[in-house]
Amino acid sequence: MAGAVDIARQEWRDGYRQVEARAGDRQLYRRVLAQVDAIVEELRRRVGQTFTLAELADAYAGADRWARDVVGERAPFPGWVRTVSDAEAAAFHVYQRGATDYEP
Repeated sequence: MAGAVDIARQEWRDGYRQVEARAGDRQLYRRVLAQVDAIVEELRRRVGQTFTLAELADAYAGADRWARDVVGERAPFPGWVRTVSDAEAAAFHVYQRGATDYEP
């Protein structure tokens, strides 16, 4: 399981970097951050406040099924589909800091 968690964490880190790389375009950056926020909010509901990195990685494995719906309902903008996968990974990157076994 440790390998799967490490791979997921790398994907989360990469997605977060992709989101941050959009900071030069302020409007797009704000919109993508709204996507991240919507997914984090849903993670709170689905995963809860007490979780491990392995539990979060399990949630990530199925997130494609619900993340698009969440963003489409709560944070859509023209062309939002192109950024949702980065926003999804970035949301998990941010949320992992609350894991009981989190280490940077």
